[in-house]
Amino acid sequence: MVGLTAATAAPDQIAYMDAAASTAVGMDYKQRFVASLDAGPGQTVLDVGCGPGTDLARLADAVGGEGSVIGVDREPRMLEEARRRMADRPNVELLLGDLLDLPIPDDGVDRARTDRVLQHVADPARAVEEVRRVLRPGGLFGMAEPDWDTLAVADQDLDTSRRFARFVAGRVRNPTIGRELVRLCVRAGFRIRSVEPVAVLFRDFATANEILGLRRNSARAVQAGAMSESDAGPWLQRLERGPVVAGFMFYLIIAES
Repeated sequence: MVGLTAATAAPDQIAYMDAAASTAVGMDYKQRFVASLDAGPGQTVLDVGCGPGTDLARLADAVGGEGSVIGVDREPRMLEEARRRMADRPNVELLLGDLLDLPIPDDGVDRARTDRVLQHVADPARAVEEVRRVLRPGGLFGMAEPDWDTLAVADQDLDTSRRFARFVAGRVRNPTIGRELVRLCVRAGFRIRSVEPVAVLFRDFATANEILGLRRNSARAVQAGAMSESDAGPWLQRLERGPVVAGFMFYLIIAES
């Protein structure tokens, strides 16, 4: 069947993150996300799970030469790439560390952010508490997280689309984290400043396939017995011919310590 012979291996993580950030919706929400964090000259901003440095330059511009940006990631490969990209940014510091045990002193930063990180951590509630520990009183914590439980792919075969969506959501450690952020923040002692829902929508097969892994994840679902090959093959063929309507809900949250 067309599409089911594709490799099921995950794409290169850095390439995938760059691709997601370069989509129209990715560029739009990232710009609004940084703006809503309201970082200013002289402040210290913490980017938790900074990855390959996708957003560090924008944050460094916001705080200026008198401010500082600290990027923390648990993956040495990510930090190596971030150091390469930030080589000409003296106000950016990169540290190896984990969200559940940040290498930052109490009340050490004015702003903190996570972008598609909390969906993967073992204990999101503890992670939110750890960020509150390092934020100064009145500091802001920005979170951008998806709600994979809202994933939908339009097709005449509604059952197969639902099977695909459930399979993808089931592969994420915290698939509904987007809708849970407000509760976790209030429990940790934050005050909620804003909650902004973002509809992530893909209208072309190439982008939907790259970000949602239509071929890759349907092949995995067939292997796992979550979808049948006789259904998944025609489903993919129809999507490849178009039109495509596929997407999910994404949440941008700003909380104050």
